[in-house]
Amino acid sequence: MTGPDGTGTATTLLIADDDEVTRTGLRMLLAAQPGIEVVGEAADGVEVVERALRLRPDVVLMDVRMPRCNGIEATRRLLAAPREPAGSRGGGPVPAPPKVVVITTFENDDYVTAALSAGASGFVLKRLPVRQIAEAVRVVAAGEAILFPATLRRMVAARPLDSAEALPRAALTGREEEVLRLMATGLSNPEIAESLTVSLETVKTHVGNVLTKLGAQNRTHAVVIAYESGLVVPGFTG
Repeated sequence: MTGPDGTGTATTLLIADDDEVTRTGLRMLLAAQPGIEVVGEAADGVEVVERALRLRPDVVLMDVRMPRCNGIEATRRLLAAPREPAGSRGGGPVPAPPKVVVITTFENDDYVTAALSAGASGFVLKRLPVRQIAEAVRVVAAGEAILFPATLRRMVAARPLDSAEALPRAALTGREEEVLRLMATGLSNPEIAESLTVSLETVKTHVGNVLTKLGAQNRTHAVVIAYESGLVVPGFTG
């Protein structure tokens, strides 16, 4: 299957939802989207971790309200799980964990901000057109974030989380704080570089430093911390 960049490499996807009708519908619709290859399904949080470790998808589309283990805990387990080197035993690179996109019915779902803090890269609403869900999967697979920053701002403002303490301890430089604020508006690395009139490589270095200092799983988690700490306030647009 041809990927979104035309190279022939598709984004592989594992779908986790406890409702069989929803799961089957998502699989049929997303499998028909360009650049998406659905490699499996899971009906609960325990099953999604097991199948993700075996199938090694690029992205997991994760429902949050599932039996045995909800999507928040499943995200934590999946991102923390040890991985064997690819290929033969004892050889090859260790594969990166999959990106997690939370899929939910309500944008004010209390679970969503917790899932983002657990390491999910973004979230989508089940009511969105399938092409938008597919685009979210492709965007996250490419390493970009954040999805729907305006909605995330409202959610974080309504429900602060413990990770707020990470920012005061991080000792970010002034430039790193500036980059984090721009990340919170949803800007990509090239857009941040243009805004600050610096090179793309410089931005990548700053972003990497921000993630390391905050102990953040990804860009989305870093932005959650920024809002929770008060560095960025709801309504900030850069």
